[in-house]
Amino acid sequence: MSILTQKTISKKISFHGIGIHTGKKANLSILPSLPNTGISFKRIDLRTKNIIYPNYANVVDTTLCTTISNEHGVKVSTIEHLMGALYGIGIDNAIIEIDSDEVPIMDGSANPFVNKINNVGLKFSDQPIKIIKINEKIKFQEGEKFISVDKSNVSGDIEFEIKYNNKLIGTQKNKINVFEDKLNDIYNSRTFCLYEDIEKLKKMNLGKGGSLENAIVIKENEILNENGLRNKLEFVNHKILDCMGDLFLSGYKIIGSIKCSQGGHKLTNQLLRKIFNDQNNYSLIEIKGKQLPHTFANYHNLKSIA
Repeated sequence: MSILTQKTISKKISFHGIGIHTGKKANLSILPSLPNTGISFKRIDLRTKNIIYPNYANVVDTTLCTTISNEHGVKVSTIEHLMGALYGIGIDNAIIEIDSDEVPIMDGSANPFVNKINNVGLKFSDQPIKIIKINEKIKFQEGEKFISVDKSNVSGDIEFEIKYNNKLIGTQKNKINVFEDKLNDIYNSRTFCLYEDIEKLKKMNLGKGGSLENAIVIKENEILNENGLRNKLEFVNHKILDCMGDLFLSGYKIIGSIKCSQGGHKLTNQLLRKIFNDQNNYSLIEIKGKQLPHTFANYHNLKSIA
C-alpha cells in the first residue's frame, strides 16, 4: 500500500466453501470495480433486490459473526474475515458475488482470500484514497468489555485484549499498526471455540458447518487440531482480524487508535455508530501523495471532503 490512489483487484477470483454457521455450500467471487464505488455484495442466487452494502448501519446481527442486510431483508453473514483481508490489503473498490447467505469460512482465517488476491495483484486508479480521521475520543462500554478510538495523526492502531477462564487461552494482548506492520499472523489466525460451547452453538442453530478444518477447538487445556496453533497469539490475533473487518464497515480505513478489551462484533459496530452519530467526531479526507504513512503527517496532502 505505497501508492495513495484507490485500488481494486486486477481480475476476478473465485472461492468455494461452506458457511460455518449455516452449513450451506457457497460460491463467492471478487470482481474489480470502478473508483469511488466502494465494496458491495451481490447475491447472485437472487434476481432482484440483491445488492447489499457492507456499512455499519446495515448490520442487523452480531451473534458470533457480522450480518448485513439491505432494505429488502436480503442478508449476507460472516463477512468479517473477507472484509478484514480487503481492509488490510488496502482494496477500496470491489464487487463480491455470492450465491448463498453466508460467506464461506474457508480455513477459518483470512489467508485464503489474501493469498489469491496477492496472486492476481491490484489495479491502481488515478483517484486519491479517502480515509476517516478521528477527531475526538469515543468509547463504548458494556460491563467489563470496552472499545475506544482516539485521534492519531499518522497511524491506524488496533490494541486488543482477550480474557478467558480457560487456562490455555488465558489473557492475551497484541497491538498492530494496520498501515505499517506485516499482517501475516493476523490474516493466518483462525476462528476458535471451546469444546463445551459446541452444544450451545447447536441449540442456537449455529455452527452447522464448523469442523477442525475451519476452526480451532480447545478442550480443557488441549487443542484438538492436529497441528496446533499457527502462531503464539493466534487467539487474540483472530480477534484483531475480526475487528479490522468490522471497522471496514465505516466505508474507509481509519486514522485513529483503537483499544479493545474482551470485545467483538457488537462492540465494534456500536463504536462505529457512536462515531458517526456526530460529525464533529471525524473527518473524511482525501490523501494525495506517494508514500504511506509518512505523508499523513504532512497536512498539505490532506484535503477534507466532509
